[in-house]
Amino acid sequence: MRRLLFLPAPAKRTPRLLLAGLLLLGLGAAQITTARLVPFRRGSKWGYADPSRRLVLPLLYDEAGPFVGEVAWVRVGQLYGYIDGAGNPITPVQFTKASNFHRGRGTVELNGQTYDLDTSGNRLTTPPDPEPESDFLTQGDLTHKDGKVGFRFTVGAAQVPAIYDEIRENYNGLLFVRQGPKWGVLNDKGKPVLPLEFDAIQASEANGFALPVVEQQGRFGYLADDGHLLVAPKYQAAEPFVEGVARVTTPDGRSGYLDTRGREFFE
Repeated sequence: MRRLLFLPAPAKRTPRLLLAGLLLLGLGAAQITTARLVPFRRGSKWGYADPSRRLVLPLLYDEAGPFVGEVAWVRVGQLYGYIDGAGNPITPVQFTKASNFHRGRGTVELNGQTYDLDTSGNRLTTPPDPEPESDFLTQGDLTHKDGKVGFRFTVGAAQVPAIYDEIRENYNGLLFVRQGPKWGVLNDKGKPVLPLEFDAIQASEANGFALPVVEQQGRFGYLADDGHLLVAPKYQAAEPFVEGVARVTTPDGRSGYLDTRGREFFE
């Protein structure tokens, strides 16, 4: 059975931006998280391995999620619970749904009720803080000409000509550009890094917009922090990175996790 994952609601964006959905607040490049423990599948059972792929927490689970703030969800049979970084239970395995933690909260479902937990497993009654809004560009400004968009960098004299249908700014000095249905990548000098041959490029706020997902002909892969391919599109499904790991599904239906070096943690 596939796990059911709650995704945080997208933050409201100001209409001034075409590209706020991929914007990181701050001046420096995002730090890519390196996971201390990665969910590791061997056969039908899951445990956790260190970055060297050495099993650290035993293969006790029917499914396992990434550690976020030293808390991870696990599934035994049809029910979910949470463990800490030493493998100790934080909650009983009793929930019919359980999410990754996000901003110190995890969402669960029990007896038809949906609510949030804190990292100690206590039920929360206060609503979550609103997601931060992005209302400015970090590297420059969009330019417009004849219905097309370009980009003018604030630092230096580099400009991207107004030949694109859409431009999105990334966390690490990259620009994602679209002509017609195809996307490519430019660096912070406005020079092409990847050609216009991808069907979609998606970055996530969950990990500082690091290592975006790319789609090509119905297959998914990931970009490295310099905009080149970390993993060429080959997976049936690919989720955003969370705390240094990303869940993927192979074309034959096998699920597992990758680390930020693109290494698979499943057999």
